[in-house]
Amino acid sequence: QLVMQPDPFKLAPISHHVWSEKYRLVNTDKGQEDGTVADTWARVARAAASKEAGGPEAQSEWASKFEDIMSSFAFLPAGRIIAGAGTQRDVTLFNCFVMGKIEDDLEAIFDNVKEAARTMQLGGGIGHDFSTLRPKGALVKSIGADASGPISFMDVWDAMCRTIMSAGARRGAMMGTMRCDHPDIEDFIAAKADANRLRNFNLSVLVTEAFMAAIEQDKDWKLVFNDKVWRTVKARDLWEKIMQATYDYAEPGVIFIDRINAANNLAYCEEIRCTNPCGEQPLPAYGACLLGSINLARLVSNPFEPRATIDIEQLQRHVKTSIRLLDNIIDVSNYPLPEQEAEAKAKRRIGLGVTGLADALAMCGERYGSQASAKLAANWLSAVQNAAYLSSAELAEEKGAFPLFDAEQFLKRPNIQRLDTSVRDAIARHGIRNGCLTSIAPTGTISLLAGNVSSGIEPIFSKRYTRRILERDGSHRTEVVEDYAVALFHQIHGANTALPETFVTAEDLSPSEHLRMQAALQPFVDSSISKTINCPEDISFDAFKSVYLDADKQGLKGCTTFRPNDVTGAVLVADEGKTDTIAEKQSEVAALQTRLANPSLPTTPTPGVVKLMEPLERDQSLPGFTHKLKWPGNADALYVTVNDIIQDGRRRPFEIFINTKNLEHYAWTVALTRMISAVFRRGGDVSFVVEELKAIFDPQGGRWMDGEYVPSLLAAIGNIIENHMITTGFLKDKDSVPAPSPLAAVANAETSDKKAPSADRPSQVSLGRSCPQCGRNSLARREGCWLCLDCGYSHCG
Repeated sequence: QLVMQPDPFKLAPISHHVWSEKYRLVNTDKGQEDGTVADTWARVARAAASKEAGGPEAQSEWASKFEDIMSSFAFLPAGRIIAGAGTQRDVTLFNCFVMGKIEDDLEAIFDNVKEAARTMQLGGGIGHDFSTLRPKGALVKSIGADASGPISFMDVWDAMCRTIMSAGARRGAMMGTMRCDHPDIEDFIAAKADANRLRNFNLSVLVTEAFMAAIEQDKDWKLVFNDKVWRTVKARDLWEKIMQATYDYAEPGVIFIDRINAANNLAYCEEIRCTNPCGEQPLPAYGACLLGSINLARLVSNPFEPRATIDIEQLQRHVKTSIRLLDNIIDVSNYPLPEQEAEAKAKRRIGLGVTGLADALAMCGERYGSQASAKLAANWLSAVQNAAYLSSAELAEEKGAFPLFDAEQFLKRPNIQRLDTSVRDAIARHGIRNGCLTSIAPTGTISLLAGNVSSGIEPIFSKRYTRRILERDGSHRTEVVEDYAVALFHQIHGANTALPETFVTAEDLSPSEHLRMQAALQPFVDSSISKTINCPEDISFDAFKSVYLDADKQGLKGCTTFRPNDVTGAVLVADEGKTDTIAEKQSEVAALQTRLANPSLPTTPTPGVVKLMEPLERDQSLPGFTHKLKWPGNADALYVTVNDIIQDGRRRPFEIFINTKNLEHYAWTVALTRMISAVFRRGGDVSFVVEELKAIFDPQGGRWMDGEYVPSLLAAIGNIIENHMITTGFLKDKDSVPAPSPLAAVANAETSDKKAPSADRPSQVSLGRSCPQCGRNSLARREGCWLCLDCGYSHCG
């Protein structure tokens, strides 16, 4: 019997929107459609049960059980499963893959790019280890030239990823790793200092135990490729570079690769060199993992009362059903590559995790990050782990163990030794169906689907915030979104009742409290944990470094931090009641500029309109130049054409056109060229247009071009116009351009504006990372991914 809690769709209306936009099947060509969320759960349940032996009766029975745990929101399959199972679409139901070893020759490299593209096309995130590629400057004997190095080939992958739209309209995500002893490791560490480079990658350094020992002992460290020592550095100096980069721009992360391999259940038949994009799944070559989460927040009985608790027996029953569902999906899913299917079915690896942990702790009266909460959470995870292994052993008795199961080797593994004796005995008797079983993955969107429960094992992100929702007809509406536990508390105790002190958010916690929770749970997780250690912007570098050293000492398999910074974004805290954003204010400035330059001012004055002057007449043909503009990060170039007229013996700009193959830019380029051309045709000193454009700062950050920082694409167009004016003699030199106008000053002021904190607004909205889908400054860093709090766009990278 499930604990009775409110329908998440009623508690959090945003859940219905997420279901409709992300997971609802609408396929009129084949007559398929999910009319309600119950239809979605039934569709997934039928697909998962379709591989059950025993005929239609057994399949119907298991479909009913699967549907029960999903419709109660006690178990949430990963988004790929919800969106794709039972749809007959050519998509994979696996969230993540690690690709095959990249052999060190050109043909193999591009074969791997092709495999990666196919995998992302079907919806999978991917990981690559680039340690196998020869360093920059190494001789390529076949052509007598020097190698360009692995970082240059990562650029190829990054460009490929930009062109592949994953299933569900989510951009492909990639993890790139490199060993700490590769000769190009310093270039790898510094790669993301350029805010435009490798934006589709998460980067992590594969740190070995020998390297950590060399750091502690202040020893030299050899950088080696193919048994050749290329250079020797100080281990501490290299560690400082990793830490400084992570401090400055949040990457690279650190993966303790020796610890991962030592703890791996399947170490006797595989080697791990990489993880999936968010780091919770260390996988071998062509490895894949299927994900799902037990929603702890839905299993708390008597929430916010002294007797609040999770019924462990009930939790174990849900785990048992969830394991069977995920195991069946292995046989239901499509696979991008035959190598991935062979790997998945040989080891039957799954990743059952949890979500809603922070909400469940608050409901049980425990403050996330405290010693008591860590102990309670560990008890819950221990119960999940033992139940998962026992369920898999029982499945093995019924359906057979995974093909590469070796009882003698498997039972020696550290995770197995940690299990209850009765569970180990069951494995010894029956074998086990799945080689690895538990993992803690990011659960951002499925957590929203379940009523905005806290994500994964992360703390509550925000108690309450306003979300801007884009409707299918292009209109917008706003909706207040509350954390699930917060909304439930107010429903029980009244909207005006103050929240207990146990309700804390990510920013309320110290890095050590974040670490404490991750370290407490890692022993009960086969794979790894996707979690971000939030650090304040003003944390000292020495204190920041200690987070990673503490992570190593506490036995973590990897560590990812986020500290607001100039490259990936600062923190904008906005008033809940205030709807203006910096982007909106800049739009107002642009609108004022447009009105001043409106070419359609009526000839007959009307109230409030002042006629300026008649526009210049256009000659039949005009001289001009076309300038190619390649904005870093954009696949297609822009071609900016400026035509001139001769007036009073002086050549002056008359009109501008911008052409590009990228239709994304069509509307704004047409609008921009018409407005600028309108200003040019009014005559006079139009050089102020240059400074107006150059004063525009992109909320996503500018780009480095030819050694100069350009704050936005519009500023780059301003530079082209300025150079054109100088080349044609309209301006003598750059010093002759007038100072920025008052409007430009307003734009600059708005860009640097800092809002006052408010407890009712999300704790982190990334300023400098505006959403590429809706354009608003609402991207927040969560579990290694960027999530838009307005439109729901997400991107791991």
